[in-house]
Amino acid sequence: MARLKDMYKAEVAPALMKKFEYKSSMQIPKLDKVVINCGVGDAKENSKALDAVINDLTIISGQKAVPTYAKKSVANFKVREGMKIGAKVTLRGDTMYEFVDKLFNYALPRVRDFKGINPNAFDGRGNYSMGVKEQLIFPEISYDQVEKVRGFDICITTTANTDEEARELLALLGMPFANK
Repeated sequence: MARLKDMYKAEVAPALMKKFEYKSSMQIPKLDKVVINCGVGDAKENSKALDAVINDLTIISGQKAVPTYAKKSVANFKVREGMKIGAKVTLRGDTMYEFVDKLFNYALPRVRDFKGINPNAFDGRGNYSMGVKEQLIFPEISYDQVEKVRGFDICITTTANTDEEARELLALLGMPFANK
C-alpha cells in the first residue's frame, strides 16, 4: 500500500526538482512525519473516554497511540500537573504515507460540504496543520461503536524550507486544496 511513496519517487520529486531548480536531490522536500493529536476534556472525570480516544487513534493511524499529560496545573480547568488529558500518535515511514494517502483520498472527501482544505494553514517553515471535526470520516470507524464524536488535529511536517515548496509538495501528493 506504499502507493504514495512510489508516486513521490517517480513523479513528485522530479517535478519539484524541475520547478525549484535544486542542484542536489537532497534539497527536494519530502514528508518528515505526521502527528495526530486529540485533547480529551472530560478525561479527568471519565477515564473510559481517554481509552476510547486512544483506541480510535490506533485504528485510524495503524499505530498505537500514547496518552499525553498536563504540563502545568490549571485550577480553572480542574487539571493537575501529570494528569492524562489527551492522546497522540506520531507516524513516520510507510505508515505515514499510508495514513496520508487514506486522508487525502478517502477521509477528506467524506466530509460534509467539502470544498477543499485551506491552502494558507502553513506555519512559515513548511509544515501544515489542520483540524478534523469528527473521527467518523475515516472508513475504519463504525458509527455504532462511537460513544462521542470527537475532533483532532493533524500536523504534517515536511523538510521544505518555505511554505511555497511545502504547498507544491502536498499538492503534487494529492492534497485537496480549496481554490483561492
